[in-house]
Amino acid sequence: MKKRTAALFLILCLTIPAFTSCAKPEESSDEAQGIDYSSDSMWAYNGTDPECEADLFLIGPTTYAGDEENINMPIDDEEEKESFLGALNMERGIYEETLDMYAPYYRQGSLSAIDNGRMEDSYEIAYEDVSAAFEYYLENKNDDSPFVLAGFSQGAYMCLELMKNYPDELDDMIACYCIGWALTKEDVEEYPQLVSATGETDTGVIIAFSSESEDITDSMFIPEGSWSYSINPLNWKTDSTPADKSLNKGACFTDYSGNITEEIPALTGAYIDPVRGALKVTDVTPEDYPAALSFLEEGEYHIYDYQFFYRNLQENVEKRVEAYLK
Repeated sequence: MKKRTAALFLILCLTIPAFTSCAKPEESSDEAQGIDYSSDSMWAYNGTDPECEADLFLIGPTTYAGDEENINMPIDDEEEKESFLGALNMERGIYEETLDMYAPYYRQGSLSAIDNGRMEDSYEIAYEDVSAAFEYYLENKNDDSPFVLAGFSQGAYMCLELMKNYPDELDDMIACYCIGWALTKEDVEEYPQLVSATGETDTGVIIAFSSESEDITDSMFIPEGSWSYSINPLNWKTDSTPADKSLNKGACFTDYSGNITEEIPALTGAYIDPVRGALKVTDVTPEDYPAALSFLEEGEYHIYDYQFFYRNLQENVEKRVEAYLK
C-alpha cells in the first residue's frame, strides 16, 4: 500500500479539543459582526444549481495556521481564502450532485490558538461569523428549501453549535453530516434537537463518526471514558456489527480542485467501538495512513474521515435527500 504523506491532507485536519459551547450572539446579523454576507465575495460557494430541490450549508474545516498574535483567519486575506476554498473542494464531490451548495468564508479559529491557550476565544469569533452567515442564508438565499448542514472537524463543531442555538430553524433540515467530531451524551441530553442517525435514510438527524485504528483506546475527539454517538458509514448501523471492506464503495483522495486523484474500492472495513462509540477502521494500518499531525496519535485516522468513505457518503446524501423529499 502506498504511504500517504501529510501534505495532501494537512488542509483538512487542524483540529481542537472540545470546550464550552458557543452561545447564540445577542446580535448575530452580518452587519453586527463586520462581515457583509450580502457580498458574493464572502461566499466560497454561493448556489450554482437552481434545479436542485434542496440546499447544502457547508462549513469549512481549519486551514489557517495563525501565529501568537493572529488566532483567527483574516477575512480579507485572499491567499488564505484560496486555501479555505481548496479544503472545501476536497469535500464537494460528496454533495454537489444532489444539493445546491452554499459555504461562507469565516474567521475560523487557528492552530496557533491551541498553543496560546486561546482556542475558546478564537472559536467564539469564528462562530459569530458562522451564525451570521447562517441567518443571512436562511433569510436571503434559502427560499424555503430543505437543506443539509455539513462540516468536517472545526466545521462539524460549528454545525453542532448552529443546531444548539437555532432549534426553531431546523424543521427543514434534512440531516447534519457532522464528520470528524464527537456527538456526546452530555450534548444530546441537554439539547433534544440533537438526534443521532440510526439508519441509512432517517432525516432530521446527525451523521457523526470519528475514525481510528482498532488498538486506540483514547483519542483527542473521544477520550477514554467518554462516549460519542456514531454511525457506521458502510452498513449504517450504530452497534458493533462489523462491515466488511466489500461494502466500501470507494475511498477517494482528492486535490484542491476537488478532482479525485486516486480511488480505491473496498479499501477498509469498519465497526463501532462498543465502549467509546468511535468508528474502528480495519484492513489499513497507521504506517500506510499516518496521523500526520503532532497532536494526533498514530492510528487516529481523523484526516481520512471523508476520504475513506467517500463513495458511501456520496450515495447516502442522495438517498437521505430523496427520503426527505418523498
